[in-house]
Amino acid sequence: MTDLRQPPPRRATEPTGSVSVPTTVLVGNPRQGSRTRTVAQHLTEALRTGLAGLDVHLVDPYVVDLAELGADLPARLLAGTAAHAPLEQVVRRVRGPGLLVVVSPTFKGSYTGLLKLFLDMLPREGLCPGTVAVPVMTAGWAQHRFVSDARLRPLLVELGAVVPVRGLAVLEEEFGDLDTAVAGWTAAAVPVLAAVLRSCQTSSVGSARPAETLPIHQTAQLR
Repeated sequence: MTDLRQPPPRRATEPTGSVSVPTTVLVGNPRQGSRTRTVAQHLTEALRTGLAGLDVHLVDPYVVDLAELGADLPARLLAGTAAHAPLEQVVRRVRGPGLLVVVSPTFKGSYTGLLKLFLDMLPREGLCPGTVAVPVMTAGWAQHRFVSDARLRPLLVELGAVVPVRGLAVLEEEFGDLDTAVAGWTAAAVPVLAAVLRSCQTSSVGSARPAETLPIHQTAQLR
């Protein structure tokens, strides 16, 4: 007698194993010691904690605070790349594959001119394959709640980044309790980012030259 019983269908399995992801935080506020940078660091730490629970580990974030680069940005445009080798290292780090958290205050309904000036320095091909970006903006009024998706997300997509989650806007009135301000967004974003970062890390192995390694425990300094 023929046995008509069929074996049970295979269940799709989630990726296993730990993944380490290079992480860069780009802060576009022209003021040093800004609350924008505080938001950037707080959010990155929240992402780091959440992703670690899914075995996706963010390498100690390398912070590029454009306020600390000062006059080097327009000087680089005038003198060309050869005269500003340290700044070229920063550009390579920002371009490299991994997680890129881009944070800017809202100036006149958009991101800052300082951020745009820096991103205009990227080569024609923009960001390297395997770059997963998170757009974040701080704002003073509730009507700017969606400015990160309306303004910053399209810029990052144009540069070649994968932007798999909606942007985050943190209002000035929320600065006093950043845990609450980022908690809901982080809970929704972490599972998506974990899956995309795993996929990008796997597909980029051997297919793209990694960005030059810099000391990742320090903020970029050109002086």
